[in-house]
Amino acid sequence: MDIFDVLTLMGGLSLFLFGMNVMGQALERRAGGNLKSLLERLTTNKAAGLLAGLGVTAVIQSSSAATVMVVGFVNSGLMTLRQAINVIMGANIGTTVTAWVLSLGGIDSGNVFVTLLKPSSFAPVLAVVGVIFYMFCKNDRKKDTGLALLGFATLMFGMETMSGAVSGLRDVPEFQRLFVMFQNPVLGVAAGAVLTAIIQSSSASVGILQALSVTGQVSYGAAIPIIMGQNIGTCATAMLSSVGTSKNAKRAAMVHLLFNVMGTGVWLGVFWVIKAFFSPLFLAESVSLFGIAAAHSVFNILCTVIMLPLSGCLEKLVCRLVPDGGRTEAQPELGQRPISGPADMAEAYGR
Repeated sequence: MDIFDVLTLMGGLSLFLFGMNVMGQALERRAGGNLKSLLERLTTNKAAGLLAGLGVTAVIQSSSAATVMVVGFVNSGLMTLRQAINVIMGANIGTTVTAWVLSLGGIDSGNVFVTLLKPSSFAPVLAVVGVIFYMFCKNDRKKDTGLALLGFATLMFGMETMSGAVSGLRDVPEFQRLFVMFQNPVLGVAAGAVLTAIIQSSSASVGILQALSVTGQVSYGAAIPIIMGQNIGTCATAMLSSVGTSKNAKRAAMVHLLFNVMGTGVWLGVFWVIKAFFSPLFLAESVSLFGIAAAHSVFNILCTVIMLPLSGCLEKLVCRLVPDGGRTEAQPELGQRPISGPADMAEAYGR
């Protein structure tokens, strides 16, 4: 891998992240009002809130954006903390849709119809349609639709560019040793969390991992802890969005962090026990694009399975961690005029 491959990799990564950002923003604008109304209506119980979070995140392709939206709703009083918890859990499952779409790039078949399912096959068509909508339509909604299609096409071109640039690493011993190091689950979780916190998107970091998987050097044993860490790293966006907001909005962001940290802690422990005592053979096998998508989905579903029944406990915990502040100013008694100046103070104290 020479300097030109590195430059190609950087260019592909830039296109990938730019496309992900453009697509998410365009989709959010395209259906933003409808999504907000949906969230406000469909959060009456746990199941409804979970499905609402799943559906919204699957549409806008970003759990970070969905969670930031929820923090905003809680801050404005449109949604209670209890409703927000269920939506956030659903958002964690909805974000796995992106990995499944990207995994279609791993389809290998001579059948024309199967080949057409590959994003690299239909991305150019979407790019052409997107340009037509964006440049020649006057309607803002159609322009946003075109921009979303262009964002997806750009994302896929970036993915293909990254995969091509790193394909030569399959024969580099240093690269092989790097992923042997990540066989330590704790290091894998830390690496996934840091990368995702930097680029502010778990979908994007999973896509980068999928691009690296084409080298054949990324095993299931290394990929699974990295995927766990990516769920923690994506909480950085929601935590930043809660700065300067109400107590309940801060609690909603804290729910997102605790949900992922606690879920990762539980399943990392299970993973470590299975690896140490049973050493399943598949952990040493090279992970595929489909394997990463499946691991991402299974992990998020399992986290939701164990945390959803505990949503009430999670609510109490965040209320303890982010307590209500005490009153710092004396409040006037009912029917009493508030003291507002020196004359009022003199009158109040009989001076």
